[in-house]
Amino acid sequence: MTTSITLPSACDFHLHLRQGEMMQMVTPKVVEGGVSVAYIMPNTVPPIKTTDEALKYKQELQALAPQVTFYMTLYLSPELTVDEIRKASRAGIAGVKSYPRGVTTNSDSGIESYEIYYPIFQAMEEEGMVLNLHGEIPSDPTNDICVMNAEERFLPQLEKIHKAFPKLKIVLEHATSKAAVETVKRCGDTVGCSITVHHLQLIVDDWAGQPHHFCKPVAKFPHDRDALRNVVASGHPRFFLGTDSAPHPCHTKETSKANAGVFTTPLVLPYLAKIFEEIGCLDRLENFACHFGRQFYGLGQREGFVDRGVTLVKEENVVVPEKYPVSATNASAGVVVPFLTGKDIGWKIASNFY
Repeated sequence: MTTSITLPSACDFHLHLRQGEMMQMVTPKVVEGGVSVAYIMPNTVPPIKTTDEALKYKQELQALAPQVTFYMTLYLSPELTVDEIRKASRAGIAGVKSYPRGVTTNSDSGIESYEIYYPIFQAMEEEGMVLNLHGEIPSDPTNDICVMNAEERFLPQLEKIHKAFPKLKIVLEHATSKAAVETVKRCGDTVGCSITVHHLQLIVDDWAGQPHHFCKPVAKFPHDRDALRNVVASGHPRFFLGTDSAPHPCHTKETSKANAGVFTTPLVLPYLAKIFEEIGCLDRLENFACHFGRQFYGLGQREGFVDRGVTLVKEENVVVPEKYPVSATNASAGVVVPFLTGKDIGWKIASNFY
């Protein structure tokens, strides 16, 4: 039985770090989870729509977590221009994130049609930037669309964009379904897929009635989780870690309409060690969490951090904290409840990279 593993520090290619007090609490915890590369989502309030806004946000994050290499994204919106894409590329902005309107947190400025963005996609293809797709369409009861099939109904859009721009790197974010896995595998080498910690663990029964497991897209059927587990166990190089860790104060989760998001940032590698051990593929963890994402994006770490490792050890009574206060001085900011709160996950980081 394996009781200790040493890996390179991990790369999280889908992360929400928020703003204000929440940002100040969450951002330093990125390294606690064994993560040294973080690809940051732009759905702040207001959204990050320009290069200058992205660079300002990056500065704020770097001040809070100087050991982390941050890659920034822009929010796809009608205001985005080809000239701005060129400027973003020169400034090192890595990608553009698409949110269908209204499907998740802070997506009210999301899109309704992709064809109008084809000039943007053309410029991104030329510049080597990545298109990050939140792969759902809005619920529509008249067309039998709800949270359980919104991802599958989106997939023809992914294939259509890929066909129109075969050299454009596209990432289907936080896949949750067997259909998504099969679609990405069918596509060419320029289409990748991020998979979260929690979607490797949860099914629909786990979030129905449990607001701290509720996220968008929602976890689905057992056969869907099996498809996610099988593809990571197979070592497919276009499927990689993107946690979609998304903190919300407890009072916005334990309410009549819970905000969507699961918080995994402080314990990313211990969570993954637990899950990969349970599904019998601990030997696949390193590529999934540390290499495949960087290889797909063609991105690296800052000098001095490349060879630093993380050692995890298997122990009993490694209990996930019940909560994380948002602020040490402002109790009204509330607390964040982490994934698998109060559970023994059986793995901890004994030696981190920083």
